[in-house]
Order: sequence, then structure tokens, then C-alpha cells
Amino acid sequence: MKDKTLALAGIFQAAELVRQAANHGTWSGYAATSSLNSLFKLEVDSTEDVYGGAERMRLGIETLIAVLQGDNRYADALRYAISLLQVQKKFIRMGQVQDKIGQGLAEISGEGADLPQHEREDLQAHHIAELYRETISKISPRIVVNGSPQYLQNERTTDWIRTLLMAGIRSATLWAQLGGGRFELMFGRKKIIRDAQKYLTG
Repeated sequence: MKDKTLALAGIFQAAELVRQAANHGTWSGYAATSSLNSLFKLEVDSTEDVYGGAERMRLGIETLIAVLQGDNRYADALRYAISLLQVQKKFIRMGQVQDKIGQGLAEISGEGADLPQHEREDLQAHHIAELYRETISKISPRIVVNGSPQYLQNERTTDWIRTLLMAGIRSATLWAQLGGGRFELMFGRKKIIRDAQKYLTG
């Protein structure tokens, strides 16, 4: 169950980062790095390995707990998370789209190896955003991101928003593969909160 909770936190981490980017033009770089890298870790031994360790998921875990406890400040993050889960259900039935994304991510993962970390990540995010536009954005209903026009017109910001949405789909796929579903979200909230809090307390 803890693995499922971490995958769910991955969805909420991506969703909260999208909210930050769209509304403020900045976002938690540490958390975003973890979400970005999760796209390149398809063959791993554990759920924690997908994210580089549970400690890198603090933002997602805290957001998940807040949402399940009814904190209205995270209403946009919840809306994005629900949209990600809906799109993932369609995505999982689209073999050709999955193949295209898998091949694209394999190529992107090796880009910018000789660049400083922030430049490499921006380059990768730019190409993941292009891949997202060619694939996920064509699945309806499209995920609509609300925010400040000045940030939503900035290419670097929109590149990262699309990359984070792709990372959210990755986590939603992992959540489904681990047996997570709507019933659990509706009726298993207390257990999810308990498991999430264990991650925060170590």
C-alpha cells in the first residue's frame, strides 16, 4: 500500500508543480527534478527508485495529505490530479501512443549530458513538451491549465508545465499498475493519509 501511496503522491507532486508554474512562473526545482527524472526510469526495482527516493517526494506527499484533509488551497492541484487520472485511463489503451512516448523519452534522456544541470533539464523539458503536444494533448478531454497569462505565455514555463503533466501521467500509470483505483481514493482516505504521514516522519 505504501508503494501505491507514493505513486499517488507522484501525481499530486506533478499537479502542485503545474499549479505553481501557472500561477507564479516559478516552481520547486528540487521536486520538479524528481518528477522529470521519473520519466526516464522505466526499468526500476522499486517505486522509490522511480522518484530517486521518498525524500524527494515531500511536496507531493504534503499536497496529497492536504487535499485528502479537504484543504481548499489545493483545489487546482486536485483538479489537475483528477484530470491526469482520467487521461491516463485512455492513454493506457493507446499502444501506439505509448510506444511513441517510450521511444521519445529514451532519446531525450541522454540529451545535454555535458551541460550544467539546469540547462540540461530545460533542454529535456523543451523536447518532452514537444512530445506531449504530439501525443497526450490530443487525448480528449484535454487537461486545461489555468493561471496567469504572463506565465502561460512564457515558453520555458509552458515547456515545464507540459513536462510535469507528462510526469503526472507516468505516476498515474504507476498507481494503476500497483492496483490503485477510484474506489480506494473515495473510501481509503484515512489509510492513504496514515501511509503518507509515515513517509514524512521516516
